[in-house]
Amino acid sequence: MGLTASEEPWRWDEAVWRGHLDLVRAGRSLKPARWPGEARVAVAVSFDSDHETIPLRDGQTSPGQLAQGEYGARAGVPRILRMLERHGIPATFFMPAVSALAHPEEARAYVAAGHEIAAHGWIHERTTLLPPADERALTERSLDTLERICGVRPVGIRTPSWDFSPSTLSIIRDLGLTYDSSLMADDEPYEILAGGEPTGLVEIPVDWIRDDAPYFVMDRFGSARPYIAPRDVLEIWRDEFDLARAEGGLFQLTLHPHVIGHRSRMRVLDALLSHVTGYDDVWCATHAQVAEVVRGSLPAPAIKG
Repeated sequence: MGLTASEEPWRWDEAVWRGHLDLVRAGRSLKPARWPGEARVAVAVSFDSDHETIPLRDGQTSPGQLAQGEYGARAGVPRILRMLERHGIPATFFMPAVSALAHPEEARAYVAAGHEIAAHGWIHERTTLLPPADERALTERSLDTLERICGVRPVGIRTPSWDFSPSTLSIIRDLGLTYDSSLMADDEPYEILAGGEPTGLVEIPVDWIRDDAPYFVMDRFGSARPYIAPRDVLEIWRDEFDLARAEGGLFQLTLHPHVIGHRSRMRVLDALLSHVTGYDDVWCATHAQVAEVVRGSLPAPAIKG
């Protein structure tokens, strides 16, 4: 169904298109002058432990499709945890609540190893298609579930599929989360604005360039096909890190155990982490730790008289 005449964007007056722009916007940069320990660059590695939730979200229940997600939990995660331990790198695991319920020992293993567990929806739902009440209920239930399983309540969220509905920002703020990692307005952390007003909420931005899925995902019934060799992706990510270091900024990376966890791709990740840790001016941290540091750049809240 096409747009009606009143909905056609070229007919919008300025108030309408500005309203869309201002709903959720990037505010001041929170890039610090220096990272902890006088490090020149911060590195925040993350994993979206989606596992079987991608097909389940779409009502796809064939064993073959579920097995592709199960690979992440069964083969990918153990390799990832061993590699992170070998390199001494803490990471953030954004985990849908259904994944945590299906693999509770895995979720607890993240925390036991010193990594961060963070929210990633209930069943990797499509946030922008949900009624506001359902989105709020699922987000709150996911936080409660991860806290019950892991003994730690998440302080950060990455929305499923990296998008905000008109209600997402207010839900995140109401639930007391301190950072989001779903938006793409900068390379460096920034404060999110709501309607042009500062929120105090930290954004740790993502980008498809620094995500494994666009390069490696295979969909047997769709058009998605791996189109680039793993070692070519290594060159892209290494360049991203090198330039982040040159600029004194943040290198953030998003990976998926069922995607990156295969042998040839883990070799590429190992080479990347070896490159990163080969410098003595690198601060490797969880997303929560990065958010805590950059929140020091936010002004103190005004005292109401």
